[in-house]
Amino acid sequence: MLSDPTMMAFLAASFVLAATPGPGVLFIVTRTVSQGRLAGLASVGGVALGNFGNAVGASLGLAALFAVSSLAFAVVKWLGAGYLVYIGLSSLRTPVATEEKATEPDAGIAQLFRDGFWVALLNPKTAIFFAAFLPQFLHSAAPGFFQSTAHGACFVVIAACTDTAYVLAAAKMAPMLRHLGKGAALGRYLTAGIFIGLGVFTALTGSRSSK
Repeated sequence: MLSDPTMMAFLAASFVLAATPGPGVLFIVTRTVSQGRLAGLASVGGVALGNFGNAVGASLGLAALFAVSSLAFAVVKWLGAGYLVYIGLSSLRTPVATEEKATEPDAGIAQLFRDGFWVALLNPKTAIFFAAFLPQFLHSAAPGFFQSTAHGACFVVIAACTDTAYVLAAAKMAPMLRHLGKGAALGRYLTAGIFIGLGVFTALTGSRSSK
């Protein structure tokens, strides 16, 4: 299968797209810097599961619904934006991890995983992205749903690997970043500002055709 030129092209394109920083990477890196490497890895897992949900949704035709229904797209988009703002406001009550506690996230692994899942799942543009990207690499002779889902799963795995690389890099830089500025209070406000900014950006981005 890996010798198939179409599959090789898919894997190469997936790696380039997954490695390109976007809102998901910013979400994961922010979690890592503010709460430690374990928090970042938990967020990667949640985002991966949410992205896979969007891949399955695209295979089932939900992306087509979002593409033609402004109401459906707007409802999911605003839910996702609201959740990002909620996370930002909640982070004001979460202290930035100290160097000694960098591997002990305050929010709890389950909550961090859940936050990543909902942030990724409540992004209708991801489903539309899968619906536009995956068909370019599918073979007409194979069942469409299973083939599309398998390709979506491959993309999610590649994205999880690149996201993990971002987590490891951010964790290495975190001690230095924590010593910048005026301490934990500044870190909390910066973290809250990033998440709230992502929520506002999501809400104000009106195009349904871009990721």
